[in-house]
Amino acid sequence: MARKTAAVTKKSAPSKRSAASNGSSRPFGVALEARMHDKGISYRALAEKTGLSAGYLNHLVHGNRPVPANPVIQSIAKAVGMKADSFREFRIRKVSEALAKKPELVDKVYVDIVKGK
Repeated sequence: MARKTAAVTKKSAPSKRSAASNGSSRPFGVALEARMHDKGISYRALAEKTGLSAGYLNHLVHGNRPVPANPVIQSIAKAVGMKADSFREFRIRKVSEALAKKPELVDKVYVDIVKGK
C-alpha cells in the first residue's frame, strides 16, 4: 500500500523539466536543458543556430562553465524560442546593471531585501 501512495505522489508532483520550461525562474542550465528537451533540440542543432559549440552548450547545461554574458543568453534564448528573461541569472544581471545606474537605490534595496528578510 505504501508503494502505491509513493507512486501517486511522484506522478502528481510537477517535473523539474516541465516547471523549468513554463517560464518559472530556474537556473540557466536547468531551464535550457528543459527547453531543449521539450522542443527536441539537440546540442548540435542548438550549436548550429547559435554559432556556439555543442560541447560548450553541454558544459553550460551541466554547470561546468559559468553562465554566459547577456548577449549569449539572448542568442540561446532566441534559438530555443524563449525570452532571455526566463533565465534567472539574466534577470539578476539586469537588476544589477540597473542598480549600478541608480546608486541611490542600492541602500533601499539592500534594506528591503537583505535586512528585511
